[in-house]
Amino acid sequence: MRPVSVHPFVRFGAGAVATAGILLASLSVPASAAESDQLWIAAPSEKNLQIGAETGTPVQVGLYHDNSNFTVTDGRLTVDASGLVGVAEVTWPENCAPTGTTAVCSVAQVPVLGSDYSPQVLLEVRAADSSEAGAQGRITYAATATGGPEGTLEAPLDSFETTLTVASGPDLVLEGLDPVKGAAPGTVLTAPLRVTNEGKEPARGFTLGMMASYGLGFDSRYDACTYTQTGGDYAPMSRAECAFDRVLQSGESFTLPEPLRIALADHALRERLDVGVQPADGVADINDENNYRILAVDAVNTADFAVRGSRVSGAVGETVKASLTFRNKGPGWIGNLGSGDSVALVDFTVPEGVTVTRAPAACDPRTLDDGNDRSGRLGAPRYVCEMPYWVLEDTVRTFRFDLRVDTVVPDAKGQVALRPVIRGTGFPHDPKPRNNTGWVTVNPTPAA
Repeated sequence: MRPVSVHPFVRFGAGAVATAGILLASLSVPASAAESDQLWIAAPSEKNLQIGAETGTPVQVGLYHDNSNFTVTDGRLTVDASGLVGVAEVTWPENCAPTGTTAVCSVAQVPVLGSDYSPQVLLEVRAADSSEAGAQGRITYAATATGGPEGTLEAPLDSFETTLTVASGPDLVLEGLDPVKGAAPGTVLTAPLRVTNEGKEPARGFTLGMMASYGLGFDSRYDACTYTQTGGDYAPMSRAECAFDRVLQSGESFTLPEPLRIALADHALRERLDVGVQPADGVADINDENNYRILAVDAVNTADFAVRGSRVSGAVGETVKASLTFRNKGPGWIGNLGSGDSVALVDFTVPEGVTVTRAPAACDPRTLDDGNDRSGRLGAPRYVCEMPYWVLEDTVRTFRFDLRVDTVVPDAKGQVALRPVIRGTGFPHDPKPRNNTGWVTVNPTPAA
């Protein structure tokens, strides 16, 4: 696994917004790698420092490791700010013990990387009073921790640093968009939104981008915006791209011509509206980490997941075709837009007396008892089929297997079960968990 940026969002072009993690690859470690682990440092590669700012610019740094099979503790992050001398000054947080321009920062528990990850060391860096625009300095990092297969982990040396540049320009900040809970499908909510220029220079126009998840729609429309629909291989979304020629002076704020109204569809459940702002004409924002906000909307709704198997018959040596079918009976859709995790796994135990000779590409072979990865795609005793990270309110997906009959075993049964990616979490949106299990029956006894 490679190191990642502190800011986890996937960004579109200027004026657009992030879909906030939906394109992230899975961060789990396969069972075949259970004997290995690696410590990493998460740090921004570069940051701007505003000339003459009274407060420092936040630089968020953290530790994480790869393998959840190991508990990793006593993280020690060494932060070397000697490269900032004459350029900037660092204010150290309480969990750092500084000596001169270097500090050792403590991280009691080092997590694996996930959608809820947050950096543990929060530095404040302020441009020195004597600094001029264009001046640069850097912070370098090193880290160790206790844990892993050999008892100690170390981050790769000379691999992590942050370059800081003294600059002057606009700093557009998005405010508002507080989370909404208990919203009713089929209603409209109002989402206050404000843009403030906290930089030292004016923003001569700016663009505002909004991306609404499938259960949300734009009830208010603005002349300055164009509206499109996206989808394809990704969850369907509504997109708005807005351009405003308003000049925002330092300290000045802007609100939309009328309040932003968001409509909840009947299939709304766990929704989000991602919003981003950028100065116009390619002008750099001094601190783009406050240019993005997410309005999380939790609607009171359910999504009834169900699965069924099939009944097939064949003589010894014949190949029969068995189907596993996932269905979302709604009324809500589901999209894991933050984590990108599959909405469900279809776990299939192969019935006695048959051998799998063809398996869908989305179905991975597993060992029978512990469900670990298994080499060789065919002939496994168990398969786990991965659903996408999103399903609509009426999605149906069928996984088809070829089974060779080696021995006729009357009423041979193999369980088909839905389960979440993270074991033990269940499906809180599912009102009928009893239909999350089905069976593939080979050579069923004819009804009397």
